[in-house]
Amino acid sequence: MNQQISFSESNEGILYLIPTPIGNLEDMTFRAVRLLKEVDIVAAEDTRQTRKLFNHFEIETPLVSYHEHNKRKAGEGLIHDIKQGKQVALVSDAGMPAISDPGQDLVQEALKEKLKVVALPGANAALTSLIASGLSTEQFQFVGFLPRQTKQRQAVLEQLKGNEATLLFYESPHRIKETIEALHKVFGPRHISISRELTKKFEEYNRGTLEEALQWCETGTIKGEFCLVVEGNLNQEEEEDQWWIPLTLTQHVNHYVEIGMTSKEAIKQVARERNIQKRLVYAEYHS
Repeated sequence: MNQQISFSESNEGILYLIPTPIGNLEDMTFRAVRLLKEVDIVAAEDTRQTRKLFNHFEIETPLVSYHEHNKRKAGEGLIHDIKQGKQVALVSDAGMPAISDPGQDLVQEALKEKLKVVALPGANAALTSLIASGLSTEQFQFVGFLPRQTKQRQAVLEQLKGNEATLLFYESPHRIKETIEALHKVFGPRHISISRELTKKFEEYNRGTLEEALQWCETGTIKGEFCLVVEGNLNQEEEEDQWWIPLTLTQHVNHYVEIGMTSKEAIKQVARERNIQKRLVYAEYHS
């Protein structure tokens, strides 16, 4: 085990993970503002967006760009700075850095080098949506953005279908309708909470069933970023012949291959048991 004593007195460099507001600037913490003023460098996903935050709180710390397209080169520079004893803060455009965000790569690289990584608590869209959804908070799974491709999205949802935990998704306005259609097709009659523009002037929650959500897609306001909170599988009378629910499609096929079926026969059997199209099983198994 590599032990980290976060606040021991030393001249070591530190990578701070600092959440920023998901909408309302009043959600910025005193500690976050102080550290953004004290650190040597702030790495931002979009420096233009972060500059607005800096102007509001009168922060003058140097800003550098760190995003999906430059993370390798920029990350090397930031790791070098931390090794030299500098304190670096990482922020995303909104919410927690490293959640559906390239910051996770920088965290991993820092830990590989045995550097200190200190996270601050703060705003997070998924958890904010969850606690106001009215759905169970005892167990939950953050999924983030589903794959864009229909086959891959279907395969992921099939794997999640038997999960009893509440499921948390992010989605863009351009894909919200097709995602809700996919959720309804795979999950059936479950409850969902759809939130948008959290903490902003036009914050909105829509709570109901997936079937009602399909109707909402035709009449609702499709603007801003969305969080979807979907009820887990609450069917406690699961049939014994559904032993395969915890398995991925590939694992399910491999089970039958291992007991003597050809891959073609196994794929056909899996499609029959899961009541899905054979081509979806084939595509996932051979991907």
